[in-house]
Order: sequence, then C-alpha cells, then structure tokens
Amino acid sequence: MNTKALLCAAAAATLLAAAPAPRAAAGSPASPASDTPRYERALPTAEVLIDAGHGGIDGGAHYGSVLEKDINLQVAKRLYLVLRSQGIPAVLNRTGDYALSDENRWHPSRSRHQRDLSQRRGLTDEIAVQLLVSLHVNWSRRPSASGPLVLHQEEGRSALLAAFLQDALNREYGSRRLPKVGKPYYLLNLVKRPAVIVELGFLSSPADRAKLTDPRWQQRLAEAVAAGIRQYLWTAG
Repeated sequence: MNTKALLCAAAAATLLAAAPAPRAAAGSPASPASDTPRYERALPTAEVLIDAGHGGIDGGAHYGSVLEKDINLQVAKRLYLVLRSQGIPAVLNRTGDYALSDENRWHPSRSRHQRDLSQRRGLTDEIAVQLLVSLHVNWSRRPSASGPLVLHQEEGRSALLAAFLQDALNREYGSRRLPKVGKPYYLLNLVKRPAVIVELGFLSSPADRAKLTDPRWQQRLAEAVAAGIRQYLWTAG
C-alpha cells in the first residue's frame, strides 16, 4: 500500500484544524447542532475516517457545472473541523480535487474505478479507524425525489450509526426517511469496521440543490452528521 497519500492527507488535515470553522451569516437560521456545547465528559477514543466521495477525473453526479465531488469535499472539510473541535479524532482521505486511484500502486486492476474504491477501503486497514463515513450526493430521474438517505452494512453497529445519522439529517430537512441496507456497495461489503454511506441530498432536486450548494447549509449538514456520529459514540462506546 502506498502511504504517501495518507501522509499528505494527515499533514493537510493538521493545517485544516488551525482554520476557523465557518459561521452562518447574520440573521440566517442557526443549526440546532451549532448550539450544542462540548460535553464535559470525555468521549470514548475513536478515529473517524471521512471519505469524501469521488474526486479528480471522477466528478460523480452533476447538474450543469455543479459537481458532486466538490460538494462532498466541502462538507467533508467542515465535518472534519466540527469533529476535531469536539475532541473526536478524525481523518480525511482527500483534502483536494484529486482521484484516490492515482495513489493506488498495489491493486492490479486496470479499472480506475476499482482502484479508487480499493484505495478508500485500504485506508481503513492502514490507520486506526473505528468507523467510516462516506459522503455522497444522490441523483434521481424523478425531480420529486429529495432528502437525505443513509446506507449501512448488514451489521448491528453500522445500522445503529446509520439510524443516528439519518435522524439528525431528517431533522435538518424536515423529512422522515429511514436508513437502508446498501447491499451492492463495495465499501459497505468489504470494510471490516462499521461503515455508512451518507447521501446528503439529491442534486436532481431544485430544493436540495439549493441547500447542497449553500455554504451555510453545508455547515448545517456537517454539524448534523457530526451530531449523529457523536450520538453513536456515546451509545456504542
């Protein structure tokens, strides 16, 4: 396994930690999670790997010039800052617009997509990760499809994490979705730790798209995901 990308990501993440967390503009609605005080009692030790989906040549879902990979990364960076500010160790697997497949020199597959996925999975074995949260944006041919969706493994801890994340995101969106088992997804099938895929909203929905591209809403989504992770750590720890 090539560790160069991991070391670069760790160094970049350290720099991110020094940056101030974005603040909502004056008069904007505050996220419930933003007013949550830090717990006085220490959380169980945990390492959260934040997987910013897609990147580089792989833009993911798109609407015009709006690319999923950019939204994933923007929310991932905010989530990293929120978790670290709350004393929860976290690692980002990419801090810029590049494909993780470029760093994979160990997987023999000629498929860039396969190398990308195996690189993401491999990092969960290479560092002391206790759970994986993979951030994505959904798409549907139906413009009416909207809201967040959390996919989980057929495993109790993953299902519990997904339930907390789904509940926190539902509160932000005012939705009532339930998490689902993500049977066909590579990461959920092969990662040996509790893992979830968080679909933050539908890029195909005008209402969701307005939220996903709004820095204030990106912050709210990051705080909601952090709240779900925190609740899981308290419950499972």
